[in-house]
Amino acid sequence: MKQDKTNFFELVYQVVRLIPPGRVSSYGAIAAYLGSKGSARMVGWAMNASHQQTDIPAHRVVNRQGLLSGKHHFSDPQAMQRLLEKEGIAVESDRVKDFDRLFWDPSQQLHLR
Repeated sequence: MKQDKTNFFELVYQVVRLIPPGRVSSYGAIAAYLGSKGSARMVGWAMNASHQQTDIPAHRVVNRQGLLSGKHHFSDPQAMQRLLEKEGIAVESDRVKDFDRLFWDPSQQLHLR
């Protein structure tokens, strides 16, 4: 089972690396793209574990309502918002403004295998 989790995490990281700057995706959308629609929480665990790697833009993954639900897993709880704002994404009350417009759905943007 450990190997399966490791492989799933790596697949999550591959998708997250493709989220363009200035856009956001959600845990559930990434899970659905990977064929594990009910595994949004596992995508969240992958994001929590990703902070040890510098090439994974975990700040671009939010919950299905645009909330910065993973912000407490960054070294500084305000880091996620600062990183998004640096990319031109407005955040108000821990929520991405214009979430629907900025949402990047891997199932729509990427060709399935």
